[in-house]
Amino acid sequence: MKQLLAALVLTGISASWASSLELENVPGLKQSLAAIKSQALALKPEAEPAPQKPREGSHRLGHSTPMLPFEAEEVPDISAYAVRGVDVSHHEGHIRWNQMKAAGISFAFIKATEGGGYVDDMFQANWQGASSVGIAKSAYHFYNFCKTGTEQADNFIKTVPREDGALPMVIDLEPSNDCAHMPAKPALLKDLTNFIGKVQAAYGLTPILYINPSIYNEYLLGTGADNKFWIADPSHAAPRMPDGKNWTFWQYAWHGTVAGLSSEVDLDVFNGGAQALSRLTQPQILAWDP
Repeated sequence: MKQLLAALVLTGISASWASSLELENVPGLKQSLAAIKSQALALKPEAEPAPQKPREGSHRLGHSTPMLPFEAEEVPDISAYAVRGVDVSHHEGHIRWNQMKAAGISFAFIKATEGGGYVDDMFQANWQGASSVGIAKSAYHFYNFCKTGTEQADNFIKTVPREDGALPMVIDLEPSNDCAHMPAKPALLKDLTNFIGKVQAAYGLTPILYINPSIYNEYLLGTGADNKFWIADPSHAAPRMPDGKNWTFWQYAWHGTVAGLSSEVDLDVFNGGAQALSRLTQPQILAWDP
């Protein structure tokens, strides 16, 4: 019996095959084979868990945490700004870009990536949709303060094509629940320098920095940053840069409505005319000296 069992194990013969040879009546054979199978299954290594898809760490631009120091709530006054736009991601769902264009939207900031691996699953559709109706477009990256600038730049570059006529990319600088401990200023500036260097080399344009007053005060105030700024400030009649620097874009509403969307959307204006907006698409690398 021992010799028979050894031969079965060594040759990989199963219980059913043994049965076909009319060996099922050999005393104790079935029980022995069942025991061997049970031991083999117990020794079999567990399968490696499937890699998890990178997840999104925050909501739409400016919605992650209340960060603006309000003195009093004011109504934004956009009457002086004729060039208007939106910023969108998968949160807005399907967008009817032709209706948005007809409603007077001139530009759109489109979420592309976040952190070191997340890609917005509506990016490609939104990127192509804006182009199809002639809306000026920019891709934005939600910066994760606990990831290196290099790996985040790589995520963006492999996702967003270099395209003539596109506006400079945006680095969205705001805290999120992905990073419990914000970095010290020197560490952040070093990583941000690496990020900016890589995307400038890839696209020939200097990124726009999306900021709010608290982030600007903590990390950028007093540096030699010469970027263009997109400021989130929906609580004042006009945007307030902490040190009086010029702003290029102003996010003045977080709960707007516009034709072509069935959900609320962030609303923005450009500090200039249509020709000035078009000039932003021309290759330009500004000094970055933090």
